[in-house]
Amino acid sequence: MAEPRVRLLHYTWLAFFITFVIWFAHVSLMPTIAASMQLSDAEVKAILVLNVALTIPARILVGALVDRFGPRTSYSVLLVVCGLLCVAFAGAQTFEQLAVTRFLLGLTGAGFVIGIRLVSEWFPPRELGIAEGIYGGWGNFGAAVAKTGVPVLAVSVFGGALGWRYAIGLCGLVAIGYAGVFYLRVRDTPDGSTYFKPKSTGALEVTSKGDLLFYGLVNLPVHLILYVLVWRLSEGELGVLPRSLELASYAIITFMVVSHTWKIWQVNRHLLEREVPAEQRYRFKQVAVLDLAYLACFGSEIAVVSMLPTFFGTTFELSTLWMGLMAGSFTVMNVVARPMGGWLSDRVGRRRVLVACLATQTVGYLVLSRVDASWGVVLAVVVTLCTSVFVQAACGAVYSMVPLIQRRMTGQIAGMAGAYGNVGGVLFLTVLSLVGPHELFVVIAGVSLLAFGAACFVDEPRGFMVEVDERGEVQRIAVE
Repeated sequence: MAEPRVRLLHYTWLAFFITFVIWFAHVSLMPTIAASMQLSDAEVKAILVLNVALTIPARILVGALVDRFGPRTSYSVLLVVCGLLCVAFAGAQTFEQLAVTRFLLGLTGAGFVIGIRLVSEWFPPRELGIAEGIYGGWGNFGAAVAKTGVPVLAVSVFGGALGWRYAIGLCGLVAIGYAGVFYLRVRDTPDGSTYFKPKSTGALEVTSKGDLLFYGLVNLPVHLILYVLVWRLSEGELGVLPRSLELASYAIITFMVVSHTWKIWQVNRHLLEREVPAEQRYRFKQVAVLDLAYLACFGSEIAVVSMLPTFFGTTFELSTLWMGLMAGSFTVMNVVARPMGGWLSDRVGRRRVLVACLATQTVGYLVLSRVDASWGVVLAVVVTLCTSVFVQAACGAVYSMVPLIQRRMTGQIAGMAGAYGNVGGVLFLTVLSLVGPHELFVVIAGVSLLAFGAACFVDEPRGFMVEVDERGEVQRIAVE
């Protein structure tokens, strides 16, 4: 029989897998949904944009909630809520209903950060990278299964005009059912372990005045990218948001920026009066570097998967089937590459692996920027696969370090890094709307080079992190 922590890992990656299935269940069915609901091209594009819009703030919010309420409850509730939203999307009768439910389903993408905290509670540092890599890589594969498996359900199993509704609705019901299994079978910590909670869940606690200012600056892009999303949906772009709703959205985002900045100040203003004991400090630089690294690796993955079918199809005159396989060639390596990145981090060193992956990723994107018809499709696919291995290994390396910064805030730190990944995806796709694919690869390579430079200065986790339990007792937690 498997060890308790191994069983826990399987329950957790399967939860993540299911959330990604329901998050991306509609993607390959959009032509069918558009025909059934008589959607315009602008409305179809709006649905795809709305699918990721809420994920950015949701990852930060859910990261705070998991630190406060624990992974078991948080994941179970998320599965139920998103399962119900998935069923609602399947039953939508108007574009407005589709848009609202798809926007709210962006919450599903926040499930990732819950498992990061849960896995970190059960695995020691020497196995944490491989465990988080398996969780992230195998769970991420749910997106690929959704894009290939859900259409099979819709066409071959259910069939007919309502096939897409039954297939997507079934995904939601599976999520609701698994929520019960997860709640009954999973525990937040092993027996005898303490689940450390932050003093506040509204913002990260930092431990120096300089880090307080740094945190405020790093927090801004997570909100500013939301202005870009609203602009993409505005009358001048996709034409979905009327002017009044566009202005209201800008006002809401501005309020979010101001209120979150104020919350950061409230949580950390004590730093002006007293210093945090030296042994309880951590360097916010660690969080900022990992945020940028995840923007470069996972953000580029989101963008490249979205544009690769069209790029290869246009360059090599491929059929729709082969275009789909090209997109899959970049994501399928998640199952192996993320765990590999985590495993190497455990064995070789976390900073060393992250730096090497980002450097190789930079070169890979520069090479992809030179791809044209003269290369031939085989060579282009080989370069794509090689690049994707290091992109996803970098993702594994990032999350081998995230749980080793400060245990009580792992959810919030994971949420911030995850949000930066989505920021990168929106940023790169926005760039793609302004330039061609070759130029996009150059931009991604430039950002990857910047992340590489920053990663050279990240600190290798050493010694112990210090936490204070509910009784006020100081506990040391090994990070190596």
